[in-house]
Amino acid sequence: MASILASALAGLGAGEALAPRAMAQSPLSPEEALKELMDGNARFVEGRLTSFAHDLEILKNHTVDKQEPFAALLSCADSRVPVELIFDQSIGHLFVTRVAGNVATPEIIGSLEYGAAVLGTKVILVLGHASCGAVKATIQGKAVPGQISSLFPHIQPAVHVAGHDLERAIAENAKIQAALLREASPVLAEMVKEGHLKIVAGTYDLGSGKVTLLES
Repeated sequence: MASILASALAGLGAGEALAPRAMAQSPLSPEEALKELMDGNARFVEGRLTSFAHDLEILKNHTVDKQEPFAALLSCADSRVPVELIFDQSIGHLFVTRVAGNVATPEIIGSLEYGAAVLGTKVILVLGHASCGAVKATIQGKAVPGQISSLFPHIQPAVHVAGHDLERAIAENAKIQAALLREASPVLAEMVKEGHLKIVAGTYDLGSGKVTLLES
C-alpha cells in the first residue's frame, strides 16, 4: 500500500495547513456520525425515508446564514448516486464533493479540509459505486476525447492492484483515495490522529441501494 500511495501522491503535493479550525458544530462523535450515515442508508434500502418531511422547514429556518454538516463525502459524479438521498439526509446535513471516479485531487482535498476544519464534519466517506465508468475506462485504457484521460492517473493505482476485475478495482480505488486523504493532507491527518475525524471508504450497489463499508 505504501508504494501505491506514493505513486498516487505524485503531483498532488502535501498542501499547506489551513488557519486554526473552528470548533466543530456537530455534537456527534466520528463514530456516531458514521452510524448516522449508515442508519440513513438502511432507511433508504428499506424505503423508510424521513428526510423529505424536514427539507422545507430546514431550508427556511436553519440554513440561510450557516451550514452545520455532520459528515462529508467524496462521491463519483455518476447521476445514479444521489448522495443525500441514499443516506436519507436533509438539507445542510452533508458536505458533498463529487468528481468522476471519486478521486482525491488537490481541489477535492482542499474542499474536504474546509468541511472538516471549518464546518466541523466528523466523518469523511469516500464512496465508490458499482459499474463505475471512470474505473472501467481506466482499465480499458483506450483513447478518449478531451480531458477525460486526466482521471486515469488517479485511478491507475487501483487498477494496478485489481487488474481487470472491475468491481475489485472500484473498491480498491475507494480505499486508496481514502488513504490519500489521510496521507496528503496534514490538516486531515492531524484531526484523525486527535480523534476528531474518521476517514473511511465504501461502495454503493446500484441495484440494492446498499452502502458497504470497506476495511482499510
